[in-house]
Amino acid sequence: MSFPEIVSREQWRAAREELQRKEEAVARAREALAQERRRLPVVEVGTEYVFEGGDGKATLLDLFEDRAQLVVHHFMFAPEWQSGCPCCSAFLDQVGHLAHLRARSTSFAAVSRAPFTRILPFKARMGWAVPWYSSYDGDFNLDFEATVPSDGGLAERPGLSCFLREGDRVFHTYSVYDDGLDAVGTVVGLLDLTVLGRAPAGSDRLRLHDEYDF
Repeated sequence: MSFPEIVSREQWRAAREELQRKEEAVARAREALAQERRRLPVVEVGTEYVFEGGDGKATLLDLFEDRAQLVVHHFMFAPEWQSGCPCCSAFLDQVGHLAHLRARSTSFAAVSRAPFTRILPFKARMGWAVPWYSSYDGDFNLDFEATVPSDGGLAERPGLSCFLREGDRVFHTYSVYDDGLDAVGTVVGLLDLTVLGRAPAGSDRLRLHDEYDF
């Protein structure tokens, strides 16, 4: 790339202010889109999916950990792979501490098709504490389009799916895939994909992750 144009401080400020007006317009459009996303209809999940995790078998409802919402990261890790996807790993690296989501009644979990016995050492290698489950024995990835037919076989693709619960009933609210994840990895970015959005139980301010009272 060519080196940027060199200008005076006054010229830079004028150009920066022009760009800021465009950035503010994008921010307003992003918020309007988030509000529209929260108004999407939902569909009840009727299949009893079973996953394998650190505590053994778990259902989709179990992944909520008694919270109102669940965000699932469709982490690309096919059964025949020796390690997880580097791009998905970079995404998971930026998710950070889950206390900020949990304080807003939102759980987060990664789900992959690889057997849990293969997920576990890779998770340890990466140093992640995020809940991670295997969907190896079920159709979860196929049903939520994180695994798709391709050239007579199956192909993985990265994504996020959001779920809402009402008692023991689970509803699918939203999914996004591929390049749609590029600007999502922050706490507010993930919450903006959900029905409840950034609204917490109590206060709307972020705290230090060890100061939440839950």
